[in-house]
Amino acid sequence: MSIASLWTPDEARKFRDRLNTEGRKLVFTNGCFDLIHRGHVTYLDFARAQGDALVIGLNSDESVRRSKGPTRPIHCEEDRAFVLSALRSVDGVVLFEEDEPKELITRILPHVLVKGKDWAHYVSGREVVEANGGRVVLAEMVEGRSTTSTVDRILRASAG
Repeated sequence: MSIASLWTPDEARKFRDRLNTEGRKLVFTNGCFDLIHRGHVTYLDFARAQGDALVIGLNSDESVRRSKGPTRPIHCEEDRAFVLSALRSVDGVVLFEEDEPKELITRILPHVLVKGKDWAHYVSGREVVEANGGRVVLAEMVEGRSTTSTVDRILRASAG
């Protein structure tokens, strides 16, 4: 089995440009992807089905801490990238340090941007993708499947 690489933004853009030349579509999504679970896998399979290849913008460890608090992420960025890269739906992973991926999306210019419906109120990079002829797709979430709920179950189990 081939494992996708951790790419630079420039490598992801070259991949997108090659796909574009071939008449194929690059899909982009982003997130922390800490403690991979069924909801993540379902979401990433859905995202990949929206085009011909999938690149994930992965929040760096510092970005996750700013967003989720000092106890997160549980797994370091290298481990999270490795696990994501091993999934059949993922073609590449790009780390980003910012709190949101708009700058990365601007650099890569994916054809399709996928985000969970829980982010329908604000999709970072939406205007960039749509201004360049791309589309934004909102994915259904798998009920009861989240990293936060998993961590909560672990903490309850260890306390009791």
